[in-house]
Amino acid sequence: MTTTERLTAEGGPGGLTAEGGHADGPLPAGPGLPAGAGTSSDAGRPAADGDTVAAVVRQWRTVYPGLDTGPMEVIGRINRCAALLQQAEDAPLSRAGLTRPEFDLLGALRRTGRELTPGELARETFSSGAAVTKRLKQLTGRGLVERRGDPRDRRMARVRLTDAGRDVVDGIMPAQLSYENAVLSGLGGPDLGELAALLGGLLGELEGRLDAVRA
Repeated sequence: MTTTERLTAEGGPGGLTAEGGHADGPLPAGPGLPAGAGTSSDAGRPAADGDTVAAVVRQWRTVYPGLDTGPMEVIGRINRCAALLQQAEDAPLSRAGLTRPEFDLLGALRRTGRELTPGELARETFSSGAAVTKRLKQLTGRGLVERRGDPRDRRMARVRLTDAGRDVVDGIMPAQLSYENAVLSGLGGPDLGELAALLGGLLGELEGRLDAVRA
């Protein structure tokens, strides 16, 4: 699974796209971020004293001096980082003529090493069934995946990579990881490892809590 595969979730806060695709229009903002603060014209431009979320927090503290802004400082920054990463071009994927959601689908088939049903692909890529169906049609037309009926259940379809699809994934993966490493180059190894661990802990807690609520 690549670095950015799991940055977004379906229906996530801030208007982020469900399958990891690029957000259209103004960048999604953190909690309470002014409407114009997330546009591409100021993308990546920090506030005069800290990042854009820091400026928002200072404004809310002026309005509500006793307000605990701790959650906003975390969630707002996660949303802002995810939005900026989504807007950044995935150069290796673009050169291969693939979108991020399409590559996530191919990657799911490659990393699991087995055939998957459309429903399993939807779960693996955090996508809707309709979105997976559309992508499968496109990728099948390009000869990168193929579908076959399940001999035990004719209502069920199974999807697998073709040899061409496997070659595409294997050719892109090293370049894509190198690109993502360059995006994160401002963080040193220890900092990156600590950030990954903290995000992993948060994600695991949220997934467990939200899954329990949905059950």
